[in-house]
Amino acid sequence: MTDIRTVPLGGQEESSRLMPVTLVLAGMSAQQLGSAVAALLFPMVGAAGMVALRQLMSALVLLAVCRPVLRGYSRGDWAVICGFGLALAAMNGLFYQAVARIPLGAAVTLEVLGPLGLSVVAGRRPVSALWAALALAGVALLGRGGLTQLTGSGVAFALGAGAMWAVYILASKQAGTRFPGADGLALAMAVAAVVSLPIGIADAGGALLRPEALGAGLAVALLCSAVPYTLELLALRRLSAGAFGVLLSLSPALAALAGFTVLDQQLSPAQMLAIALVVVACTGAVRTGGSGARSPRHDRVGTRVRRGADR
Repeated sequence: MTDIRTVPLGGQEESSRLMPVTLVLAGMSAQQLGSAVAALLFPMVGAAGMVALRQLMSALVLLAVCRPVLRGYSRGDWAVICGFGLALAAMNGLFYQAVARIPLGAAVTLEVLGPLGLSVVAGRRPVSALWAALALAGVALLGRGGLTQLTGSGVAFALGAGAMWAVYILASKQAGTRFPGADGLALAMAVAAVVSLPIGIADAGGALLRPEALGAGLAVALLCSAVPYTLELLALRRLSAGAFGVLLSLSPALAALAGFTVLDQQLSPAQMLAIALVVVACTGAVRTGGSGARSPRHDRVGTRVRRGADR
């Protein structure tokens, strides 16, 4: 007689596969809401000032919640944290400089090319390139309306943000293997705050201390940084870097849906088709790219990622 304890439970296995996907989607949804709040800060403190507030508030919240232990880590571990923090600071700083110059939809469309490029490099199967190409087609179609108002500097900032987004994915995954819970994220956010704060002070000055700026900065920190980055770090422990990169291409689709529901921005048939293409690509990438079955130490992006070597 077969021992029922040895029979795999399909429902539990499917739930395990979908959990990291749910975490990423929840994080991206929080970011879209936070972006609406962040837009209110631009006239008040500017792009650099808003980034400084976001990083500082995020660091304070995460350090208070996680209370990370600072002893017992190697130089390699701290190098990962410094790289992670620099990636966070650069990714956010470049993105909001892009938003200050080109439409948000175009900036997000160009930025997501970074994770999409990573998905092609990280994919173990030829089909991963197909999903990436399908998602790229949807992203391009979605942002087509805003691509007529581009500037060279805006495009450069957005592409730079995309490159740093790819670095963030790899650094976050490394930090997740070296530090427990969200400790690595909290420490990296502190590094990002130290880097961003002088730039924000130079740009915004005393406006950063206005009560409304501090309150909005806290809201943006929670919605755009603390909550989504924590969820993504947890998801990356059970989701391959390639599948995660393509899954993040849902960002422009969620932004369009948020614009429709919150800002009453209508969706054209072409935009709805774009959303459908991206959703299909993300679903296919997660189904065929694998999630949960492989340990982070067995993920490759050019070279093997090893626990204890060198999120």
